[in-house]
Amino acid sequence: MKYMIMLYASQRDYDLMAGGAVEGTAWAQEDVAAMHTFMESWNKELVESGEFVDAQGLAAPVHTRRLELRTGTSVVTDGPYAETQEVLAGYTIVECDSFDRATEIAARIGECPNPAGEEGGGYVDVRPIAECRAELEL
Repeated sequence: MKYMIMLYASQRDYDLMAGGAVEGTAWAQEDVAAMHTFMESWNKELVESGEFVDAQGLAAPVHTRRLELRTGTSVVTDGPYAETQEVLAGYTIVECDSFDRATEIAARIGECPNPAGEEGGGYVDVRPIAECRAELEL
């Protein structure tokens, strides 16, 4: 079965990773490089195990548009959204034997390095991908 591992972050996280200072904190280029190295290694392991399907990082929330569907009308709002703490930052799709295995894969994201003094505050969701109508069980 296929599973989507959804990684969340905040606009603050994007700003820090881009080298900006937020509340007196900034990520050094070495910190950003360590994060990218970890993610590349994580993806490579999934490719080698045959479980990798796809992965993409998403642009910062400031580059988002939300469409609210109202009785036949779409209302468009540009991001970021003040009421939203975290947004989808990227995803990885894996194909593996079980939900437990997909969860085990996703849990490794917690090993991603952070700059000294910065605690990883994001979270990851794991959801099965329904590939047919019968898999849309509640």
